[in-house]
Amino acid sequence: MTLGEDYLFGHTDWFSIRDRHKQAMLKEIDAVEGNRLLNISVDDLCRYIEKKYTINVPSLNRDGIVLDYHETKIDVRHDPHRVIRYRNRSIYVDGTAIEVIVPFTGDAEMFSVQPSRYTSNPPRAQILNNNLKILIQGTDLTSDRVTSIISNTLSSIESYLDWQRNDVRSFNDQIFEMAKEKITRRRKKLLRDQDLVSSLGFALKQRENSAQTYVAPEIRRRVAPKMPAATTAPYVPEPTLSDDDFEHILSIIDNMAEVMERSPSAFKSMDEEAIRMHFLVQLNGHYQGQATGETFNFNGKTDILIRVNGKNIFIAECKFWSGPKVLTETVDQLLDYASWRDTKVAIIVFNRQRNFTHILESIPEAIGKHPNCKRTVGRKSETISRYVFSHKDDPNRELVLVVMAFDVPI
Repeated sequence: MTLGEDYLFGHTDWFSIRDRHKQAMLKEIDAVEGNRLLNISVDDLCRYIEKKYTINVPSLNRDGIVLDYHETKIDVRHDPHRVIRYRNRSIYVDGTAIEVIVPFTGDAEMFSVQPSRYTSNPPRAQILNNNLKILIQGTDLTSDRVTSIISNTLSSIESYLDWQRNDVRSFNDQIFEMAKEKITRRRKKLLRDQDLVSSLGFALKQRENSAQTYVAPEIRRRVAPKMPAATTAPYVPEPTLSDDDFEHILSIIDNMAEVMERSPSAFKSMDEEAIRMHFLVQLNGHYQGQATGETFNFNGKTDILIRVNGKNIFIAECKFWSGPKVLTETVDQLLDYASWRDTKVAIIVFNRQRNFTHILESIPEAIGKHPNCKRTVGRKSETISRYVFSHKDDPNRELVLVVMAFDVPI
């Protein structure tokens, strides 16, 4: 009885694959056209890189195993149990070949990779698309012997796959951060180069043959993820609110809301516009007349905003709680105003109803269901939560939405 086909897990070692994989990932990031890299969402690009370069160690589907058999000729010249005079000549006798077809999911290429832990006798099988074929041949096959070979071969293969998972796990866990570090470093260099050229005072030559789109090469046989869309038009930095100023503004709003919570009688008869004006007074006390031109203005009945060079970089909406539907409509209103990238908005929710705890539970549920909500960043406190949203017309334009809820009893 013999096992046919090739040895698995012996073509190349894991460390070579890991290094090759990492270099291919970094090379792809370097190949992205500069303006495209500056215009694209960093996190979206990192998720694309992570999805594309995550290594999926195969998993066997034992429930899907099927068998086939056929007659064959077996060369028995090396059979020690047979009396053969000339063992340097092929001697064929009638035999049987059993093919064990084992379906699997994952990257077929990993069956050729030797993990950091291995044995001196790796399993044997042939890779056929998404199946392994284990070939068992003999002239006197028995059910017990064939069953034992199948079981031992499958156990050996799964041991190798488990060793691979131990190797691959740490690499997969680091892909997102490795990509983010590389992308961030290259973006900073592109911006430094852009500032250098701009400071020279000469017109920038247009590259006629520059790539307008970028198609990522397929490196493995799987459905390739699609790189996030982004324009290759020259990148022009938009005015943005610094994180420190953003946190300071939120603290001013939070402090003013606490005053309202502690002195409800002074505000119980005020409508939204009157309450909003109290916030404007506090904010203007800190930011009015800044040299950067960051000035709070009253715009219609709903907006608190900061403008720089005619562009809004911060907007807050004040709303009395009247249900998740109105909260969703307020988010839509903010997204209508948001025509810039990477900036900050806020919704200030005042509650004059009972069961404030239920309202606090309803807010993240309503926000999370919005089609433009990309992820929840976290909660600063029980009543303040933070989210990342995409611009309504461009998924690569992200803004931070903070929802601040305050209980103002009647």
